[in-house]
Amino acid sequence: MKLCITGGGTGGHLMIAEALSLAAKKDGHEVIFIGSTKGQDKKYFEHSEFFSACHFLQTTGVVNQKGLGKIKALFKVFSAFLKSREILKKHSIDAVYSVGGFSAAPASLASISMKIPLFIHEQNAVKGRLNSLLKPYAKRFISAYEKDSPIKGYPVKDIFYESARVRENLKTVIFLGGSHGAKAINDLALRVASTLSKKGIKIIHQAGESDYERVKKAYEILGIEVRLYGFTKELTRLIQSSDLAVSRAGASTLWELTTNGCPAFYVPYPHAAGDHQYHNAKFIQEKELGWCERESEDLKDKFLAILGEPLEYKSRALMQYGKKDVALQMVRDVSKCII
Repeated sequence: MKLCITGGGTGGHLMIAEALSLAAKKDGHEVIFIGSTKGQDKKYFEHSEFFSACHFLQTTGVVNQKGLGKIKALFKVFSAFLKSREILKKHSIDAVYSVGGFSAAPASLASISMKIPLFIHEQNAVKGRLNSLLKPYAKRFISAYEKDSPIKGYPVKDIFYESARVRENLKTVIFLGGSHGAKAINDLALRVASTLSKKGIKIIHQAGESDYERVKKAYEILGIEVRLYGFTKELTRLIQSSDLAVSRAGASTLWELTTNGCPAFYVPYPHAAGDHQYHNAKFIQEKELGWCERESEDLKDKFLAILGEPLEYKSRALMQYGKKDVALQMVRDVSKCII
């Protein structure tokens, strides 16, 4: 089978693309990628060995544009749509898998126009506008949040399964400010650091490169010992060594923590499209597997109030909720559907 994976813009979408490409190669299929020159697509895959070919087209998001900007964006999508048709024909593509994001529009529309089966993975609890538009035309629509999804679970790297463990006692908290730094989470970490230190709880903190120096100086003033990072490639190992996470609720991070059995106190990014981070976190909270709180003045009190709550039940349940080989199931489902 010759498979095209398309989509991206942000790391969450691209991590799914990577998981699918690895699974497809493992099963002996050829995989190409169609993304955008905007966003993080080129940074992730320009020199990647995951794909036999990568194509980056000049597209931008349409929804966030206004007036003339929206018209220009639509023209770029149309031009990329025509180019995508050429690419799909050149590589004799059998199926297209969209992982969402504005990068996915041209190739997804091209597949529909060429009657090439389209498969969609929705990473968030709230469907993106493009996925909502394309869902009626898709052969499969996969979502970890929808009861009628033919495949359950979320594709994450195997290392999160392999290093999963049950958290019984709170010894270490990890604050995940993200690669760019989430100020609300960084500020929360600084406000509770003294209390955590007095309780003998260790702190790991990824503050983000842009906020690293400010946070570092604040910890020095507090005199608190902390393992502080701006950006690190060792995040998987750091999560595995932690008993509780404080994090935004982007889908990839949420499911990595879930799969690894690490309970989390989620502080959703308030400006996420469709408020999807809040709904991602509520999906976990409603099953009593974690916590979700909006950014607010009393965030410190709300966080400190959960420190005495038992972790073992949540940790075990999270590990059962995460499923292994979801990406491989998705790829094999494509093979089955196009025979």
